[in-house]
Amino acid sequence: MQNIESILREFGLEIPAEKMAAFQARFRENYKTVKEVSKLEAARDQWKAKAEAADGALQDAQSAFDAAIAQRDFDDALNAALAGYKFTSEAAKRDVAGQVRAAGLTLESGRIQGLEALMEAIREKDGSAFVDETAAVLRLEMARFTRPVSDGGSGAAPMTREKIMAIPDRAARRRAIAENIEIFKGE
Repeated sequence: MQNIESILREFGLEIPAEKMAAFQARFRENYKTVKEVSKLEAARDQWKAKAEAADGALQDAQSAFDAAIAQRDFDDALNAALAGYKFTSEAAKRDVAGQVRAAGLTLESGRIQGLEALMEAIREKDGSAFVDETAAVLRLEMARFTRPVSDGGSGAAPMTREKIMAIPDRAARRRAIAENIEIFKGE
């Protein structure tokens, strides 16, 4: 590699000795050799590769973050929607939630699209996961007996007001009154 002074001499230009130091200083200030430029380009390329790798990592992290936020929003909407259903157990509720997640439904404007239809399909397929509202109402309205209708063939005489009032233990007497309250009504 030639220095600048020898290149200039080949073209018939010569710098006076008294100006040579100023020329060299200005030249170094404004120009680089091919070797220096190659070294700087290599360093630039390394930094560029590192920046691209970091940018890719940030995009991956952003994608993972966005996916986690979307999953949280979906889970919140699903939990809110499932609160409107009565399940026979927590396990049944978890199973139905898992089926909804596996169905790949989407969340739009805070609502899970197609959830109602899927819930009806799940109810038809596995109704045991849901509380049967009509059966629950019937159970509540069902007649309840506080004592057996018959003595069961034991031959014991039915309780009377006098027999109940003759029970010495206060707690047992109160229990007998509660079991035979119809005897004491109308007083």
